[in-house]
Amino acid sequence: MSADDKLKELGLTLPDVPTPVATYVSFKQVGDMIYLSGQGPKRADGTYPTGKVGADVTIEQAYEHAKQTGLGLLAAMKKAAGSLDKVEVVKLLGMVNAAPDFSDHPKVINGCSDLFVAVLGDRGRHARSAVGMGSLPNRMTVEIEVIVKVHP
Repeated sequence: MSADDKLKELGLTLPDVPTPVATYVSFKQVGDMIYLSGQGPKRADGTYPTGKVGADVTIEQAYEHAKQTGLGLLAAMKKAAGSLDKVEVVKLLGMVNAAPDFSDHPKVINGCSDLFVAVLGDRGRHARSAVGMGSLPNRMTVEIEVIVKVHP
């Protein structure tokens, strides 16, 4: 089953790839590797869910924010590679806007990781870091960047 078919089966739709708001690009390809700029859980109206995970935002809510971010990253992968069936996720860095005593960062970033495996199968499995930050741009709850390999 193609990745696009899997998205349909899951009832998911890829958003538009966001336009960079500063001096950077959405992705950069070097050889067969694509480096995706960090994204957050942008809503259709252009806003982001905000707050500190572990204080203002629950793990479950932040998991969904990471999943939404993953959809945006899949859209960028598709735009960069031409097809999701050509990509393999290599490395993911997940950043959580966390309360000082919060320690469940991996549970949050699982929202994105679980999505990648659900859509891409074994090519969605990846090495990963999940870390807490004192703040993130726009006060968003999560930001995730990804490195992917393109297969012919």
